[in-house]
Amino acid sequence: MTFASPADDEVAPDLFRVCFVCSGNICRSPMAEVVFRDLAEKAGIGHRIASSSAGTGDWHVGEPADRRTVAALHRRGYDGAMHRARQFDPEWFDELDLVVALDHSHKRILDHWAGTPDNQAKIALLMSFAPHHGDALDVPDPYYSDDAMFDSVLDLVERSCAGLVHQLEPALKHEHRR
Repeated sequence: MTFASPADDEVAPDLFRVCFVCSGNICRSPMAEVVFRDLAEKAGIGHRIASSSAGTGDWHVGEPADRRTVAALHRRGYDGAMHRARQFDPEWFDELDLVVALDHSHKRILDHWAGTPDNQAKIALLMSFAPHHGDALDVPDPYYSDDAMFDSVLDLVERSCAGLVHQLEPALKHEHRR
C-alpha cells in the first residue's frame, strides 16, 4: 500500500508504516519501496504494511523515478512507473514505525531531523537488514553511472528488503491472529 504521507492513511491504524529515504527519491528509495511492497505481498503481510519513499532533498519533487530505475525494476518484474518523487517531512516521524536510510549521509540527516531519541530509534540503514552484509552498509548511488550499476543496486535492495520482510513477518503475522 502506498500513501501520500503517513498521516493520510487514517483508515488502517494497525498498519506497519515504513518509509525508505535516499537523496532525491528517484533511484534507490523508489526501488526499495517497490521491492519491499512486492516481497511483503508474497510473504502474506502486504495487507499489514504501508510503504512509501522520499528524498532528503527537494531537487526532483513531483518527477517520476529515473528511467534507469524503472527499467531495472521492469527487468526483474517490478513496476515503478507510478512513482513520483517527494521530500521527507520530519513531521512524518510521529506516524512512521520505521524510516530506512539508504546510506550513512541520509541517516545523518534523518537523525538530525528526528529531534527525539524515540524518533531516532525508528531510523535504520537498509543494508543492516541484509544477511551477511559485513561492513558494507551504504547502498551506492547509481545516478551518475550506467544501467549495470542500477542492476547492482537492485541486487542489494532485493537482498536487504528480503531480510527486512523476513524480520517483520513473524510479528506481523502473529499480531494478525490476535
